[in-house]
Amino acid sequence: MTTFFEYSTSPLYTQVAEAMRERITKGLWPIGIQIPTLSKLEQEFDVASVTIRQAVRLLKEEGLLLPEQGRGTFVRGKPQTHPQMRVATSLPALADLYRKNSPTLIPLNEGEGTPQITEEDGILAPKYHYLRRIHAGEMQHTSVISAYLDERVFKLAPRRFRNELIIPVLMDLKAVKIGSARQTLTISTAGVEAANALNISVSAPVAELRRVFCAPDGTVIYLGELTYRGDFVRVEMDLMD
Repeated sequence: MTTFFEYSTSPLYTQVAEAMRERITKGLWPIGIQIPTLSKLEQEFDVASVTIRQAVRLLKEEGLLLPEQGRGTFVRGKPQTHPQMRVATSLPALADLYRKNSPTLIPLNEGEGTPQITEEDGILAPKYHYLRRIHAGEMQHTSVISAYLDERVFKLAPRRFRNELIIPVLMDLKAVKIGSARQTLTISTAGVEAANALNISVSAPVAELRRVFCAPDGTVIYLGELTYRGDFVRVEMDLMD
């Protein structure tokens, strides 16, 4: 029999805790309510009693659940609400968004690298500079990015590219001409590397953004592959536009 959690590699109790945490977040289990008994949760999630107890213990440590001897387990609080980022749909809006909401940058890796591109993306530059780093807000790590910059572009402002968000720097450099800029948003689940970088469980929901900027001649001058926490991204569209 296939269970809800069969294909995830993260510990079973953390997956159960994530499902329970989501119910509290969405108000399906309001503050003060008694949650189902351990035996009912065992049946619902099709796991052993020890797994349910571990999940409850984890949510107790987070201040979300409160087991009471002889009475049951009650919802004590809701997960902390984190700031969300609106997904910008134009290059000027994206640059402006990053100027206003600049995260802390945590470097992970740097060196030479070659991006994987398709014919639709454009033409490869002779050489690329690779930067992998975490974007962190005040309360949490929000995204992890692998960025490839045409080496000729990187050399125009290496210090700025290392210490600032890439897109505003690109927009500031008068010598850089952007002929096209595209981004693709995909809803996915976290792999091991992304989960470790963002402090989330493996298979937790994430949003993956792939951005490709080309020079007027079609050369890919910037390719960014970002993985965002699922609870950090908000997509809004005006359907009357």
